[in-house]
Amino acid sequence: MTVKVHALDHLVINVRDVARSAEWYRKALGMEIKIFDPGGGKTPRTSLIFGNQKINVRPRDADKVEWFTADHETAGSDDLCFLTSVTPDEVVAHLNACGVAIEEGPAPKQGARGTLRSVYCRDPDGSLIEISSYEEDAA
Repeated sequence: MTVKVHALDHLVINVRDVARSAEWYRKALGMEIKIFDPGGGKTPRTSLIFGNQKINVRPRDADKVEWFTADHETAGSDDLCFLTSVTPDEVVAHLNACGVAIEEGPAPKQGARGTLRSVYCRDPDGSLIEISSYEEDAA
């Protein structure tokens, strides 16, 4: 039998300030902030919920044993692409209204299913955030 993944459940980003980053993702990308208890006397965790996925937000200096971290946790080293059903112009208007600087776009980029129209910005730690839509999905 060959293992073949079919979806992404969650990913973890390392940040300097969990509350600040979570609020940015809530405001700029419309994600829902949830605090959860991992049990076992461990520190509560913060997640960002969107669609059927989540992002766990971990402080970059988290204890490696308690948080079971990657080997090289660095805030601001992520490059994430999120899909939206709104037009690139609506993304630009929203980011402008939120005071988020646009790095590039709208620009055509290659996605998993074909050509995307992408707008790029950065989160509070400097990670590159791509907000994209496929032509057929944009309202």
